[in-house]
Amino acid sequence: MVFGDIGTSPLYALKESFIGHHPLAVDPQHLFGVLSLVFWTMMLIVTIKYVLIILRADNDGEGGSLALLALIARSSGARKLTPIIAVLGVVATALFYGDAIITPAISVLSAVEGLATVEPAFVHLVMPISILILIGLFAIQSHGTARVGALFGPVMIFYFLVIAALGLLSIVARPDILWSLNPVWAVRFFALDPKVAFLALGSVVLAVTGAEALYADMGHFGRKAISISWLYVAFPCLMLNYLGQGALLLGQPDAIENPFFLMAPEQVRLPLVILATLATVIASQAVISGAFSVTQQAIQLGFLPRLRIVYTSAREAGQIYVPLVNGMLLVFVVLITIGFRSSSNLAAAYGIAVTGTMFITACMLGVLTFRVWRWHPALAALVTGVALLVDGLYLASNMTKLTDGGWFPLAVAVVVFTLLTTWSKGQKLMRARVAEDMMAAELFIASASPKLERVPGTAIFLSAAKEGIPAALLHNVKHNKVLHERNLILTLIIEQVPFVGEARRLEVADLGEGFFRVFLRYGFMEEMNVPAALDIREICGGPFKQMETSYFLSRQTLIPSPRPGMALWREHLFAWMVRNAESAMEFFRLPTNRVVELGSQVEI
Repeated sequence: MVFGDIGTSPLYALKESFIGHHPLAVDPQHLFGVLSLVFWTMMLIVTIKYVLIILRADNDGEGGSLALLALIARSSGARKLTPIIAVLGVVATALFYGDAIITPAISVLSAVEGLATVEPAFVHLVMPISILILIGLFAIQSHGTARVGALFGPVMIFYFLVIAALGLLSIVARPDILWSLNPVWAVRFFALDPKVAFLALGSVVLAVTGAEALYADMGHFGRKAISISWLYVAFPCLMLNYLGQGALLLGQPDAIENPFFLMAPEQVRLPLVILATLATVIASQAVISGAFSVTQQAIQLGFLPRLRIVYTSAREAGQIYVPLVNGMLLVFVVLITIGFRSSSNLAAAYGIAVTGTMFITACMLGVLTFRVWRWHPALAALVTGVALLVDGLYLASNMTKLTDGGWFPLAVAVVVFTLLTTWSKGQKLMRARVAEDMMAAELFIASASPKLERVPGTAIFLSAAKEGIPAALLHNVKHNKVLHERNLILTLIIEQVPFVGEARRLEVADLGEGFFRVFLRYGFMEEMNVPAALDIREICGGPFKQMETSYFLSRQTLIPSPRPGMALWREHLFAWMVRNAESAMEFFRLPTNRVVELGSQVEI
């Protein structure tokens, strides 16, 4: 499952290196140079950077840009660097959404394009079949991946074995292609024509698209399983296929139009197209599921408003479905498939998002090695310097394709970055404005509590602030002029760890007069279910009876204003995001018949 994206790269990576937007002559000099670059790129970026180093940066077992951001923010003593690190993490997340749009489109298109090698007349069927497969892929997301997931592993293992066998058969015919593993050929390639070699990097990097998935999916499968799978299955099978394509091209340069499929005997090409299509569906499924997980993390860490999240498995908390994200991805994936029309055109747009994320990870690796792991400065500088140099070269090469389609993932990233930062900044401003009018808890309990009539039951007032009296409590007193026998001021705290142990879940402070301040902690990968967390707890004077418990929520109506804070257009954007966020009642799994919402206006 993890290697679905990088595993389907042979469908287009070598082809694009020669007939893409910066064509190369299909001769031994260039073939050996490109294959040498492919091999050493996989060694440096995937094997050394990700498998041997980055996978060790686990945040309680979880990986990915936001998990790495949370790990560094929690562990680093470099407080001055924290805002910069936060921006890098948000940019990497924004770029990921661009990647999540392009991956299904280029993967499925490149596989279905193999039909043209079976029968040239099938070329007109490529687009409609691709769109139907993509629509079907997104349509099944609401059913979850628990059942389909059991098939993913065996299908990908069979796929890897098939592409390795095809490559091996081709290598046997031209074993001299193995000399391309020598790094001297990559050096000669640059010495022959530095400009052409630099531009070729933009296509060569397509061979390692999906490397970020190794880190992002670490929480689902573990570092050891991913490392072993890469070193002993995925890496050797991929290189055998790339070398096989190179061996084919040594004898048949005109096969560059689609060497992956033309390497196979004619009678097995149609089954190979079907198998490759299945593999690309798995690659697409992995990145779509990743988009759901990243969205959940962004919500929990305060970068996105509450969105509806459906848990599709009773046993696996990580199997989720986010309807809004799924719908938006479907629309954009279909649009770019129609707009770009071929995997070759999409390849120009693909590299920037991938290399941008890799470069940011290299930057965060520097902070990690220096500040968190505290490696020897010379070793940390060497590792970080090499990572920045390699990723920087690939990013710079891909930037040359900006006008050929590279603008698309950057445009997506700009929009997503604006949304993430606007929500984060707006939340801080709104809390600051609310805090200005908040009454101290001690003052309220001492002055108002003795004068008000008490009614049976428990009232739970949700509050974003860690101190003071929430607006919902003040409005309840103002309008109803009563207090419950037991009153809880409940604040939910999202820790910078994926999961919080039960021992740290609840923290209770007795404020007196039947008032309690409760802190309920969750990790950024956990489902938040307030009633379940409080259900049978012997806290605050005894267990909770759900039918005698009422939940009071504050619903703020935001009024954008010229007051210092954000630009007025961002304030309007933030207000729109607040209006369209899922209600706290649904997000926190509160019982619908026990919730009271009290509104107020906040000027930001």
